[in-house]
Amino acid sequence: MKACILTLCLLPLCCWSDPLTIAQMVAPGRALGRGYPNALPSLLETVATTTGLELETTPMLVDSFQDPRLQQCPFLYVNWNDREDWESLPPEEAKALGEFLRNGGFLWLDAGIAAEFLRQAGTQAAQHHSYGEWQVAPEVQHFLQQALPDHPFLPLSRKDPLFQCFYQDLPDVSLLPQEVQTYVTQEKWPGGTYSVMAIRLEGRIAVMATPILAMGWGKTTLGGWTHEIRMKTLEQGDTLEILLPQAAVLGPAFPARREDGTFDKVFCQQNAIPAWLQEPTGQWRLFRYHDSPQINDFIHLFYSRLATNFLLAALMGE
Repeated sequence: MKACILTLCLLPLCCWSDPLTIAQMVAPGRALGRGYPNALPSLLETVATTTGLELETTPMLVDSFQDPRLQQCPFLYVNWNDREDWESLPPEEAKALGEFLRNGGFLWLDAGIAAEFLRQAGTQAAQHHSYGEWQVAPEVQHFLQQALPDHPFLPLSRKDPLFQCFYQDLPDVSLLPQEVQTYVTQEKWPGGTYSVMAIRLEGRIAVMATPILAMGWGKTTLGGWTHEIRMKTLEQGDTLEILLPQAAVLGPAFPARREDGTFDKVFCQQNAIPAWLQEPTGQWRLFRYHDSPQINDFIHLFYSRLATNFLLAALMGE
């Protein structure tokens, strides 16, 4: 039934190629050295299999927003880490991107946002320890403002239809440890939602920026996951209220905005890895890292389902 619904919704996209081709942006000369090289092909194979969407599962690699082949692609994926030249891109590149987006195209900037305290450690730590208030990379923000003047990035509400496009809610959490279940369903990803910043054009999302998701898609030739992922949770307890205020911290402390506008104070160890925080209420909580096959499988499945929703919502002009 879902495949039939998708076919009807995709009728306005007849101007695009058939089967649909997804483009991936890399820096010039970085096609073979791009991050997570099998991630997007694995995701496209999953989307085609689960939704029935007629989709070319090998992305078309481009290294310029001026590439004329983008006119045959409705969707452009960019891992922020594969472009280190955002600040030096000429105005012609920004103009070409603006035209692509105004003509109905969609841009996904994976790893395009991170909290301030995570940026201090560099890209890798920011990816692995995603938490807190989200900010679009400044150089990306500047480039997009050239492409789409007066169209700012804004955070998506957890009620946005983007999160319900094909899959609803989280995968089955019953196999996760109870403390992980509670944190995931009530704080981390309630209802299968995620941290997203977006730019809208005429009501539809045209640009989306997320913390890194590509690490959750790649599969080996035998069908196993190519990357192991662990989960970070926040714990509380009476002893923490005594120990943490007195604990030594080796890194800086940062304010992190919550969804209600108040701030946590995040205490970091070396390399800006978040160690614990104090909430606006005064309560202290400790970051804990969980590692198990069940958690690894759960995160990969969730990231794949989440990306499926993103891709389908973009193609349907949500």
